[in-house]
Amino acid sequence: MSVAGVLLAAGNGSRLGQPKALVELAGSTLAERGVALLRGGGASPVIVVSGAVPVEIPGVVAVHNPEWETGMGSSLATGLRALVSGDASAAVIALADQPLVGAESVRRLIAAHETGAAVAVAAYDGKPRNPVLIAREHWPAVLELATGDTGARPFLRAHQDLVTLVECADTGRPDDVDTQEDLARVRSEATARSIESF
Repeated sequence: MSVAGVLLAAGNGSRLGQPKALVELAGSTLAERGVALLRGGGASPVIVVSGAVPVEIPGVVAVHNPEWETGMGSSLATGLRALVSGDASAAVIALADQPLVGAESVRRLIAAHETGAAVAVAAYDGKPRNPVLIAREHWPAVLELATGDTGARPFLRAHQDLVTLVECADTGRPDDVDTQEDLARVRSEATARSIESF
């Protein structure tokens, strides 16, 4: 049984002024970086959920979310539904707008799943963030609760007993690229840390 990857890359980046999936950072788009994050961490297959703009990356299944404007919840649901017919035992969900997250975080989540974790969440200095791994048996419950812009959060809050926190502060950072100021800061960080190797 494999662990799939789902990259949520559907938003139009209203505060940023352009769709985040196509923003360039260190020679790659944020969507390409997100795919590399999931692949580098061992996730296969990788699904990219697009919305505001088409996303085409070789070797990746792109699934369009026609309801992308309703928020992250519908994109998460679109990604998980695309995996239902496959045999993945779990899915790692990552966000295209967090390019400083490292592939090692995905590896650690998958390792936690292999040793019994049904839900594994990357934590940074003890605070749960992204990416998130959810085992197949919990996808229906996630789909039921995934609405608006909250993604998997309602499910995680309702089932805290299932959550295994996996510390990943040494593997990268979950900084969001929401504004031009965020992008400038992340680009500076990328240059300083040479995150092309992530």
